[in-house]
Formats: sequence, C-alpha cells, structure tokens
Amino acid sequence: GQGKTHLMHAIGHAYSEVNPDAQILYMSAEKFMMEFVTAMRRKEVMEFKARLRAVDVLLIDDIQFIIGKVSTQEEFLHTIDAIIGAGKRLVVSADRAPQALDGVDQRILSRLSMGLVADIQPADLELRRLILEQRLANMPEAQVGEDVVEFLARTISRNVRELEGGLNKLLAYAQLTGKPITRTLAEEQLKDILSACRRRITIDEIQRAVCEYYRIDRSEMSSKRRARAVVRPRQVAMYLAKVMTPRSYPEIGRKFGGRDHSTVIHAVRLVEGLRQQDSEMDNDVRALLRQLEA
Repeated sequence: GQGKTHLMHAIGHAYSEVNPDAQILYMSAEKFMMEFVTAMRRKEVMEFKARLRAVDVLLIDDIQFIIGKVSTQEEFLHTIDAIIGAGKRLVVSADRAPQALDGVDQRILSRLSMGLVADIQPADLELRRLILEQRLANMPEAQVGEDVVEFLARTISRNVRELEGGLNKLLAYAQLTGKPITRTLAEEQLKDILSACRRRITIDEIQRAVCEYYRIDRSEMSSKRRARAVVRPRQVAMYLAKVMTPRSYPEIGRKFGGRDHSTVIHAVRLVEGLRQQDSEMDNDVRALLRQLEA
C-alpha cells in the first residue's frame, strides 16, 4: 500500500512518452511464474524467453512471490542477464530491500543490488492530507470538514489503501444514513481501522524527540528556566503532547514539572498561532510529527 505498482506504471508511461516506439512490458512476478510454468508444459519456453527479451523496458512487480520457486528463479536470473546484457531497462519492485529477501537466489540479489535501490517510505502527513483532498475534490457532493480530513490523515498512517478505504467507508455510511460527516462519526465508524493504525506515542517519547531536535537537555522539560531557547521547545513539546496523545491538559502539565493546565493551554494556542505566521516554526513541528509518527 505504499504506491510501488503505481510508481512502476508511471515509469512505463514516462518512458513511453520519451520513446514512443519502445516496447514496454509490465507483469507481476506471479504472472511471470505462471506464464513460465505454462510455457514449460506446452514446450513453448523459447517463445516465452523471446517475448520477454524483445522488450525495451521490463517491469516486474512484487518479486517476493518467487521466493522458494527454484525453476522460476533460474529463468528470472537468465532474463535479468539478457536484459542487462542488451543494454535495456529493468525495473523490479518488492515489499522489502533485496538483502532482506530470504529464499531468493543470491545471484539474483547481487544483480538487483547493482542497480539503484529506492526505498519507498510511507506517505507522510502532508501527502496523506493531499491524497484525501484530491479524492474529495472529485466528489463535490461529499461534505467533509477540514477537521475530519486532518483527523483521518493523522491517524490512518500505515498505508494509502487503508487511508482511502477509511474515507470510502465513512462516505458510504454517511450516504446510507443521511448523517453529517463529523469527527465523532469518523471515530465511531472507523474504530477498527484506527485502533490498528494508532501507535501509542507517549509524552516521554515526545520530550525526548524535542530535546534531541533542539539540542537541549532533557531536564529542561521540567525546569523553571524562562530562557527563550528553553521555553519555546518546551511549548512545542506541550503542543505535540496535546495533538498526539489522549492526555488532558492537567496530565500534560504534570509531565512538565507539575505545571498548571493553563500553562499548557497557553503553549498549545501559542504554537498553533506561530505555525500560521512563522514558516520556520511550522517546519519544525512538521519535522517532529514525521519523526514521531515513523
């Protein structure tokens, strides 16, 4: 659900635009295996080989599915060598890095490691938000507030399929019942998805990450010092604690040296306002959110 197949199709389309006469073939590793087995049964292996090796770009998706298939791996190895030897292009995707593909021939892994290995990370908060907004832009009849979009983007973070599935489920329920789409409705109807996705982030983790980011001592989170270099990181940590944990204002205050809940409220409102006015502050908060959500 990180967009590997989508990216592979994009590569094929981009290459086709630059080279309109190029022969481009996309297939899953499972289809590669099935067609190879069928070719062996029909004694058409040479035709199978010729078809694959005649292309200019070969895209093989989900290579992990050939794990343990010795004959398929052997043919895939020969295909790789033929494609590379002819100076053509090969793109392969998997759900993990080449070195982590246990059960795949080491010769295949060494060849895959020769090329550019691109690590596709889960979509960050901003991208998840944009994905939801793009979907909703094509559905003008759907009335979904910004607070609901923000809630979904922040809490469904494992992969894009779950994010879109959560939105679809919410829209379908609202359409069937006629209920308005609110954050409360989202929490009620998506509780299974949300509980699976939500990682329990603690205030201790937030304090540790903020101190490392701003390069201050951990004790400053509870200290009485009022120097700006200490106060601002402390306020950011309070803001993140309110945004990323279910803790109340008084509970958060106790974790910051026994401070009053009004101090936490002031910090949260201050950081919210600064994020609107100060791009540097907004960038700091976004970086910390990505780090803590990873």
